[in-house]
Amino acid sequence: NRQHTRKEYLDLINIIYKIIPDCSISHDMITGFPNESENDHKLTLSLMEEVKYAFGYMFKYSERPGTLAAKKLNDNVDEKTKSRRLSEIVELQQKHSLLRNKQVINQVVEILIEKESKKSANHWAGRNQQNSVVIIPKEEYNIGDFVNVKINDCTSATLIGKGLEYSENN
Repeated sequence: NRQHTRKEYLDLINIIYKIIPDCSISHDMITGFPNESENDHKLTLSLMEEVKYAFGYMFKYSERPGTLAAKKLNDNVDEKTKSRRLSEIVELQQKHSLLRNKQVINQVVEILIEKESKKSANHWAGRNQQNSVVIIPKEEYNIGDFVNVKINDCTSATLIGKGLEYSENN
């Protein structure tokens, strides 16, 4: 039920990047929506290849009682197809997330420390202005601090760096 064309959408993405070059664009994607053809799925993958989203939230379609789709459309894409398509979307998104994160290596970003890292009691997790998760050694920092961080490594989901200076959030 989109009120725009693919071209209009891509033009808007390009305008956003011209105005805010270092912005981070994400997506919410549902695969296996009723009547989604294999060609529709390929068009989704090709759109992802054009945009190269920084990150995304990806799901298989499942009928939700009371929604217009549940009332009007037959859930006619089988679970095996939905799962395969979701795997392809997730795999492509991980590739693009890694590509986007690698672009930040050797840059300095400001983060807000939010919590202890899930994987290490010796590290903090925070987020930069693009909403990327950034992991840094705890050092003298605390939750709530804004920290300038030099990014030196990454995964598809996380930037990894070291704080350059200490600054309290006042």
